[in-house]
Amino acid sequence: MSDLPVRPDTPCVAVCSTTFDEVCRGCGRTVVEVAHWVSMSAEAKERVWQRILAQGYPRRNT
Repeated sequence: MSDLPVRPDTPCVAVCSTTFDEVCRGCGRTVVEVAHWVSMSAEAKERVWQRILAQGYPRRNT
């Protein structure tokens, strides 16, 4: 059993936009993180989750 927190499958909130830079305005992931999400390890995903939550993501109303 893993010590990682239980999280949704993805931080995606269907508010996808990388208009001004390489970071999604909805979930806070980079374009590379979005592209590789399905192949990332649970630990790598958790590191992304920790970063985006600390930055105030995911955002549903952006």
